[in-house]
Amino acid sequence: MSGLIYIINGPNLNLLGQREPEIYGTTTLKDIENICLQIAKKNNINLKFLQSNAEHDLINWIHDARQEAKGLIINPAAYSHTSIAILDALTLFEEPIIEVHISNIHKRESFRHHSYVSQKSTAVIAGFGIDGYEIALEKMISLCSN
Repeated sequence: MSGLIYIINGPNLNLLGQREPEIYGTTTLKDIENICLQIAKKNNINLKFLQSNAEHDLINWIHDARQEAKGLIINPAAYSHTSIAILDALTLFEEPIIEVHISNIHKRESFRHHSYVSQKSTAVIAGFGIDGYEIALEKMISLCSN
């Protein structure tokens, strides 16, 4: 498969490795990016790996993905539970979407149990730690190859 897959990361994920290691582990976002780049190289695909703490950046990247991506993987972090604007942007994206959460959001505070993003996602992966990114990318490659 050749093509481009976006991986978009939301707020505070730039602090992975430092932030609540008992929940998120000690792996950094750069480590996750490197793992994903190895998978991409092995499968002859291109990745655009992005992170921002700003909601408008995530929305703009989703808009950009509409023009060039075969699939989109998103860890919207806290915006999962609050952002109708991100849901609206995803509604315009016509390719597969996989939502990723490092922790199992359903075992955490009740306000984390609902995700607006899930309403548009093809699949949701939660609770596998950073392995969720690898699972999501492998499954996205499969979805985009069909």
